[in-house]
Amino acid sequence: MSETITVGLGERAYDIHVGAGALARAGDLLKSMAKGVVPVVTDEHVAKIHLQPLLNVLDNSGINARPIVMAPGEVSKSFGGLEKLSGALLDMEIDRKGLVIALGGGVIGDLTGFAAGVLKRGVAFAQIPTTLLAQVDSSVGGKTAINAPQGKNLIGLFHQPRIVIADTALLATLPRRELLAGYAEVAKYGALGDADFFEWLEANGAKALAGDSAAMVKAVAHSCKMKADIRLIHGEGVAIGMALALRLSVNLGLCPGQDAERFIRHLKAIGLPASIADIPGSRPRTDELVAAMAHDKKVTDGKLTFILLKGLGQAFVTRDVPLDAVKLALTES
Repeated sequence: MSETITVGLGERAYDIHVGAGALARAGDLLKSMAKGVVPVVTDEHVAKIHLQPLLNVLDNSGINARPIVMAPGEVSKSFGGLEKLSGALLDMEIDRKGLVIALGGGVIGDLTGFAAGVLKRGVAFAQIPTTLLAQVDSSVGGKTAINAPQGKNLIGLFHQPRIVIADTALLATLPRRELLAGYAEVAKYGALGDADFFEWLEANGAKALAGDSAAMVKAVAHSCKMKADIRLIHGEGVAIGMALALRLSVNLGLCPGQDAERFIRHLKAIGLPASIADIPGSRPRTDELVAAMAHDKKVTDGKLTFILLKGLGQAFVTRDVPLDAVKLALTES
Protein backbone atom coordinates (compact mmCIF):
# COMPACT_ATOMS: atom_id res chain seq x y z
CA MET A 1 0.00 0.00 0.00
CA SER A 2 1.31 3.46 -0.87
CA GLU A 3 -0.04 6.97 -1.25
CA THR A 4 1.19 10.14 -2.93
CA ILE A 5 0.26 13.57 -1.60
CA THR A 6 0.94 16.69 -3.62
CA VAL A 7 1.87 19.88 -1.82
CA GLY A 8 0.37 22.50 -4.11
CA LEU A 9 2.78 25.42 -4.28
CA GLY A 10 2.68 26.33 -7.95
CA GLU A 11 6.15 26.08 -9.44
CA ARG A 12 7.45 24.84 -6.06
CA ALA A 13 4.91 22.01 -5.79
CA TYR A 14 6.27 18.64 -4.72
CA ASP A 15 5.08 15.13 -3.96
CA ILE A 16 5.20 13.20 -0.70
CA HIS A 17 5.51 9.47 -1.40
CA VAL A 18 4.33 7.39 1.57
CA GLY A 19 4.57 3.62 1.67
CA ALA A 20 6.22 0.59 3.19
CA GLY A 21 9.31 -0.06 1.08
CA ALA A 22 9.27 3.38 -0.57
CA LEU A 23 13.06 3.57 -0.14
CA ALA A 24 13.44 0.95 -2.87
CA ARG A 25 11.87 3.43 -5.32
CA ALA A 26 14.21 6.27 -4.38
CA GLY A 27 16.41 5.80 -7.42
CA ASP A 28 13.53 6.06 -9.86
CA LEU A 29 11.98 8.98 -7.98
CA LEU A 30 15.21 10.97 -7.73
CA LYS A 31 16.94 10.16 -11.01
CA SER A 32 15.47 13.07 -12.95
CA MET A 33 16.59 15.51 -10.23
CA ALA A 34 20.12 14.15 -9.80
CA LYS A 35 22.95 15.92 -11.56
CA GLY A 36 26.62 15.23 -10.91
CA VAL A 37 27.53 14.26 -7.37
CA VAL A 38 24.53 13.76 -5.07
CA PRO A 39 25.42 14.11 -1.37
CA VAL A 40 23.46 12.00 1.10
CA VAL A 41 23.52 13.68 4.51
CA THR A 42 22.80 11.49 7.52
CA ASP A 43 23.99 10.91 11.08
CA GLU A 44 26.05 8.16 12.62
CA HIS A 45 23.06 6.29 14.08
CA VAL A 46 20.98 6.30 10.90
CA ALA A 47 24.02 5.49 8.76
CA LYS A 48 24.51 2.17 10.53
CA ILE A 49 21.02 1.00 9.54
CA HIS A 50 19.74 2.80 6.44
CA LEU A 51 22.63 4.44 4.57
CA GLN A 52 24.00 1.47 2.64
CA PRO A 53 20.58 0.25 1.43
CA LEU A 54 19.87 3.73 0.09
CA LEU A 55 23.29 4.02 -1.55
CA ASN A 56 22.72 0.65 -3.24
CA VAL A 57 19.35 1.78 -4.59
CA LEU A 58 20.78 5.03 -5.90
CA ASP A 59 23.79 3.31 -7.45
CA ASN A 60 21.50 0.88 -9.29
CA SER A 61 19.81 3.90 -10.88
CA GLY A 62 23.11 5.41 -11.96
CA ILE A 63 23.09 8.16 -9.33
CA ASN A 64 26.54 9.19 -8.09
CA ALA A 65 25.67 9.40 -4.39
CA ARG A 66 28.27 10.16 -1.72
CA PRO A 67 27.57 10.11 2.00
CA ILE A 68 28.21 12.88 4.53
CA VAL A 69 27.85 11.49 8.05
CA MET A 70 27.22 13.98 10.84
CA ALA A 71 27.29 13.53 14.62
CA PRO A 72 23.88 12.46 15.98
CA GLY A 73 21.65 14.80 17.94
CA GLU A 74 21.24 18.54 18.40
CA VAL A 75 25.00 19.13 18.44
CA SER A 76 24.97 19.02 14.64
CA LYS A 77 22.09 21.47 14.39
CA SER A 78 24.38 24.38 15.13
CA PHE A 79 26.65 26.94 13.51
CA GLY A 80 29.46 24.41 13.84
CA GLY A 81 27.40 21.69 12.21
CA LEU A 82 26.32 24.04 9.44
CA GLU A 83 29.93 25.01 8.77
CA LYS A 84 31.02 21.37 8.66
CA LEU A 85 28.19 20.34 6.35
CA SER A 86 28.53 23.37 4.06
CA GLY A 87 32.26 22.73 3.73
CA ALA A 88 31.68 19.08 2.87
CA LEU A 89 29.08 20.01 0.25
CA LEU A 90 31.41 22.56 -1.34
CA ASP A 91 34.29 20.06 -1.32
CA MET A 92 32.10 17.67 -3.31
CA GLU A 93 31.65 20.44 -5.90
CA ILE A 94 27.90 19.95 -5.94
CA ASP A 95 26.25 21.45 -9.01
CA ARG A 96 24.13 24.58 -8.54
CA LYS A 97 21.31 22.65 -10.21
CA GLY A 98 22.10 19.47 -8.33
CA LEU A 99 20.43 17.72 -5.42
CA VAL A 100 21.20 17.08 -1.76
CA ILE A 101 19.46 14.22 0.07
CA ALA A 102 18.59 14.37 3.78
CA LEU A 103 18.37 10.88 5.29
CA GLY A 104 17.39 11.00 8.94
CA GLY A 105 15.14 12.56 11.53
CA GLY A 106 14.24 16.16 12.17
CA VAL A 107 17.75 17.33 13.05
CA ILE A 108 19.25 16.08 9.78
CA GLY A 109 16.28 17.34 7.78
CA ASP A 110 16.44 20.82 9.32
CA LEU A 111 20.21 21.10 9.00
CA THR A 112 20.38 19.76 5.46
CA GLY A 113 17.49 21.89 4.26
CA PHE A 114 19.06 25.02 5.72
CA ALA A 115 22.48 24.23 4.25
CA ALA A 116 20.95 23.53 0.85
CA GLY A 117 18.92 26.73 1.06
CA VAL A 118 21.95 28.96 1.57
CA LEU A 119 24.49 27.02 -0.51
CA LYS A 120 25.13 28.78 -3.83
CA ARG A 121 21.96 30.81 -3.14
CA GLY A 122 19.80 27.71 -3.08
CA VAL A 123 20.27 24.07 -4.07
CA ALA A 124 17.46 21.54 -4.33
CA PHE A 125 17.12 18.92 -1.63
CA ALA A 126 15.11 15.77 -1.01
CA GLN A 127 13.77 14.57 2.32
CA ILE A 128 13.93 10.89 3.27
CA PRO A 129 12.72 11.03 6.89
CA THR A 130 13.49 8.03 9.09
CA THR A 131 11.41 8.87 12.19
CA LEU A 132 7.66 9.08 12.54
CA LEU A 133 7.86 12.65 13.80
CA ALA A 134 9.91 13.72 10.78
CA GLN A 135 7.61 11.89 8.37
CA VAL A 136 4.46 13.62 9.58
CA ASP A 137 5.88 17.00 10.57
CA SER A 138 9.36 18.40 9.98
CA SER A 139 9.94 16.93 6.50
CA VAL A 140 6.85 18.71 5.13
CA GLY A 141 6.42 22.45 4.80
CA GLY A 142 9.91 23.75 4.09
CA LYS A 143 10.82 25.01 7.57
CA THR A 144 14.58 24.66 8.07
CA ALA A 145 16.72 25.96 10.92
CA ILE A 146 19.66 25.56 13.23
CA ASN A 147 19.93 26.40 16.91
CA ALA A 148 21.69 29.39 18.43
CA PRO A 149 23.04 29.90 21.96
CA GLN A 150 19.93 32.04 22.59
CA GLY A 151 17.49 29.24 21.72
CA LYS A 152 16.37 26.52 19.32
CA ASN A 153 15.44 27.07 15.67
CA LEU A 154 16.20 30.79 15.77
CA ILE A 155 18.37 30.82 12.62
CA GLY A 156 16.61 29.48 9.56
CA LEU A 157 14.67 29.96 6.37
CA PHE A 158 11.88 28.42 4.31
CA HIS A 159 13.30 26.08 1.68
CA GLN A 160 10.80 23.61 0.26
CA PRO A 161 12.06 20.11 -0.60
CA ARG A 162 11.78 18.87 -4.17
CA ILE A 163 10.35 15.58 -2.93
CA VAL A 164 9.66 13.67 0.29
CA ILE A 165 10.02 9.89 0.42
CA ALA A 166 8.48 8.55 3.63
CA ASP A 167 9.17 4.82 3.91
CA THR A 168 7.05 3.63 6.82
CA ALA A 169 9.00 0.35 6.97
CA LEU A 170 11.98 2.31 8.32
CA LEU A 171 9.96 3.07 11.45
CA ALA A 172 10.32 -0.54 12.60
CA THR A 173 13.85 0.28 13.76
CA LEU A 174 12.72 3.03 16.12
CA PRO A 175 12.63 2.61 19.90
CA ARG A 176 9.06 2.49 21.20
CA ARG A 177 9.43 5.79 23.04
CA GLU A 178 10.55 7.62 19.89
CA LEU A 179 7.75 6.05 17.89
CA LEU A 180 5.22 7.23 20.46
CA ALA A 181 6.67 10.74 20.36
CA GLY A 182 5.91 10.86 16.65
CA TYR A 183 2.47 9.38 17.16
CA ALA A 184 1.60 12.27 19.47
CA GLU A 185 1.88 14.55 16.42
CA VAL A 186 -0.40 12.22 14.44
CA ALA A 187 -2.98 12.30 17.24
CA LYS A 188 -2.74 16.10 17.31
CA TYR A 189 -3.76 16.31 13.66
CA GLY A 190 -6.89 14.34 14.47
CA ALA A 191 -7.72 16.14 17.70
CA LEU A 192 -7.28 19.64 16.30
CA GLY A 193 -8.35 19.30 12.71
CA ASP A 194 -10.19 16.12 11.77
CA ALA A 195 -12.58 14.37 14.14
CA ASP A 196 -13.16 11.51 11.68
CA PHE A 197 -9.41 10.87 11.50
CA PHE A 198 -9.20 10.88 15.28
CA GLU A 199 -12.01 8.31 15.42
CA TRP A 200 -10.04 6.19 12.95
CA LEU A 201 -6.96 6.50 15.17
CA GLU A 202 -8.93 5.30 18.18
CA ALA A 203 -9.71 2.12 16.26
CA ASN A 204 -6.43 1.68 14.38
CA GLY A 205 -3.67 3.70 16.07
CA ALA A 206 -2.53 0.86 18.30
CA LYS A 207 -2.37 -1.46 15.28
CA ALA A 208 -0.20 1.04 13.41
CA LEU A 209 2.20 1.27 16.34
CA ALA A 210 2.27 -2.51 16.66
CA GLY A 211 3.49 -2.92 13.08
CA ASP A 212 0.37 -3.02 10.90
CA SER A 213 1.81 -1.69 7.65
CA ALA A 214 -1.43 -0.52 6.03
CA ALA A 215 -2.52 1.28 9.19
CA MET A 216 0.81 3.09 9.54
CA VAL A 217 0.78 4.15 5.88
CA LYS A 218 -2.69 5.63 6.33
CA ALA A 219 -1.72 7.37 9.56
CA VAL A 220 1.36 8.97 7.98
CA ALA A 221 -0.28 9.79 4.65
CA HIS A 222 -3.33 11.44 6.21
CA SER A 223 -1.15 13.46 8.59
CA CYS A 224 0.96 14.66 5.65
CA LYS A 225 -2.17 15.55 3.71
CA MET A 226 -3.46 17.65 6.59
CA LYS A 227 -0.17 19.50 6.84
CA ALA A 228 0.02 19.92 3.05
CA ASP A 229 -3.42 21.54 3.05
CA ILE A 230 -1.84 24.60 4.67
CA ARG A 231 -0.38 26.08 1.51
CA LEU A 232 0.90 29.50 2.46
CA ILE A 233 4.42 30.63 1.76
CA HIS A 234 6.07 32.82 4.38
CA GLY A 235 5.27 36.20 2.82
CA GLU A 236 1.59 35.30 2.45
CA GLY A 237 1.51 34.38 6.12
CA VAL A 238 3.10 37.73 6.95
CA ALA A 239 0.39 39.55 4.98
CA ILE A 240 -2.39 37.77 6.86
CA GLY A 241 -0.59 38.34 10.17
CA MET A 242 -0.33 42.08 9.53
CA ALA A 243 -4.00 42.30 8.61
CA LEU A 244 -4.89 40.43 11.80
CA ALA A 245 -2.71 42.77 13.85
CA LEU A 246 -4.59 45.75 12.45
CA ARG A 247 -8.00 44.14 13.05
CA LEU A 248 -7.00 43.32 16.62
CA SER A 249 -5.74 46.88 17.12
CA VAL A 250 -9.07 48.25 15.89
CA ASN A 251 -11.04 45.91 18.18
CA LEU A 252 -8.98 47.10 21.15
CA GLY A 253 -9.73 50.72 20.30
CA LEU A 254 -6.10 51.48 19.52
CA CYS A 255 -6.25 52.07 15.78
CA PRO A 256 -8.74 53.88 13.50
CA GLY A 257 -10.85 51.44 11.52
CA GLN A 258 -10.14 53.27 8.27
CA ASP A 259 -6.41 52.58 8.64
CA ALA A 260 -7.06 48.84 8.85
CA GLU A 261 -9.46 49.00 5.90
CA ARG A 262 -6.92 50.98 3.87
CA PHE A 263 -4.15 48.43 4.52
CA ILE A 264 -6.35 45.40 3.82
CA ARG A 265 -7.69 47.04 0.66
CA HIS A 266 -4.11 47.51 -0.56
CA LEU A 267 -3.19 43.86 0.10
CA LYS A 268 -6.20 42.64 -1.84
CA ALA A 269 -5.56 45.07 -4.70
CA ILE A 270 -2.11 43.63 -5.35
CA GLY A 271 -3.19 40.01 -4.88
CA LEU A 272 -2.00 39.17 -1.37
CA PRO A 273 -4.20 37.27 1.11
CA ALA A 274 -5.61 39.42 3.89
CA SER A 275 -7.60 37.00 6.02
CA ILE A 276 -7.68 33.42 7.26
CA ALA A 277 -10.54 32.80 4.82
CA ASP A 278 -8.04 33.37 1.98
CA ILE A 279 -6.02 30.28 2.97
CA PRO A 280 -6.71 27.38 0.56
CA GLY A 281 -8.30 24.29 2.07
CA SER A 282 -10.53 23.87 5.07
CA ARG A 283 -10.61 26.77 7.54
CA PRO A 284 -8.81 26.03 10.82
CA ARG A 285 -10.88 26.46 13.97
CA THR A 286 -10.19 29.40 16.26
CA ASP A 287 -9.18 27.10 19.12
CA GLU A 288 -6.67 25.39 16.82
CA LEU A 289 -5.11 28.74 15.96
CA VAL A 290 -4.94 29.82 19.59
CA ALA A 291 -3.30 26.49 20.51
CA ALA A 292 -0.74 26.95 17.74
CA MET A 293 0.02 30.50 18.92
CA ALA A 294 0.79 29.14 22.38
CA HIS A 295 3.83 27.37 20.85
CA ASP A 296 5.17 30.50 19.18
CA LYS A 297 8.78 31.46 19.93
CA LYS A 298 7.54 34.86 21.14
CA VAL A 299 5.77 33.30 24.15
CA THR A 300 7.43 34.37 27.40
CA ASP A 301 6.20 33.26 30.81
CA GLY A 302 3.06 31.93 29.17
CA LYS A 303 2.19 35.24 27.49
CA LEU A 304 2.34 36.06 23.80
CA THR A 305 4.11 39.15 22.56
CA PHE A 306 2.00 41.14 20.09
CA ILE A 307 2.95 43.84 17.63
CA LEU A 308 -0.07 46.18 17.46
CA LEU A 309 -0.65 49.54 15.79
CA LYS A 310 -2.00 52.93 16.83
CA GLY A 311 -2.26 53.70 13.13
CA LEU A 312 -0.33 53.06 9.93
CA GLY A 313 3.36 53.56 10.67
CA GLN A 314 2.78 53.53 14.44
CA ALA A 315 3.55 50.03 15.70
CA PHE A 316 4.34 49.07 19.27
CA VAL A 317 4.99 45.89 21.24
CA THR A 318 2.78 44.65 24.08
CA ARG A 319 2.03 41.49 26.05
CA ASP A 320 -1.15 42.85 27.62
CA VAL A 321 -3.79 41.58 25.18
CA PRO A 322 -7.01 39.87 26.36
CA LEU A 323 -7.44 36.37 24.95
CA ASP A 324 -11.08 37.08 24.08
CA ALA A 325 -9.98 39.95 21.83
CA VAL A 326 -7.51 37.67 20.06
CA LYS A 327 -10.21 35.05 19.52
CA LEU A 328 -12.60 37.65 18.13
CA ALA A 329 -10.02 38.93 15.64
CA LEU A 330 -9.30 35.37 14.50
CA THR A 331 -13.01 34.58 14.16
CA GLU A 332 -13.71 37.72 12.15
CA SER A 333 -10.78 37.22 9.75
